[in-house]
Amino acid sequence: MAKKPKKQSGGTPATVALTAAGTPFTLRPYDHDPASTSYGEEAAEALGVSPDRVFKTLVADVDGELTVAVVPVAGSLDLKALASAVGGKRATMADPAAAERTTGYVRGGISPLGQRKRLRTVLDASARTHTTICVSAGRRGLQVELAAPDLAELTGAVFAEIGRGHL
Repeated sequence: MAKKPKKQSGGTPATVALTAAGTPFTLRPYDHDPASTSYGEEAAEALGVSPDRVFKTLVADVDGELTVAVVPVAGSLDLKALASAVGGKRATMADPAAAERTTGYVRGGISPLGQRKRLRTVLDASARTHTTICVSAGRRGLQVELAAPDLAELTGAVFAEIGRGHL
């Protein structure tokens, strides 16, 4: 029988989902600078983690359907590759207000976990090269570290080469 992780503080829908699923994870809080606009890079630097292991959660519109892309903060999202990964033709970045409304999180704190409405999710294939990765835990200044296969299982994500400019 798998040992359940101890309940960790944090109180976000993402941490609640992880705890409820019994998925092992580590909360990684840091002091968020309100003047920072590059949330993922700020997290990597504050936590002392390689930007290839810290992943940002982006919401895109693929043929009229909101889709989550999880890519390393060290690079950027390849919108054509994202569209292709989900069988779509065209992808654009989603309107920030629509992304916040649909996920229930604020920009810079959108987590792939515990979203208000579960969106199809694509995780960059580079995540498989790391034992663990960090993603937003649902608010600025809080990351969660977990195994990429666990993240994929909990979000129903597929792995695909959707990032560019990293590694």
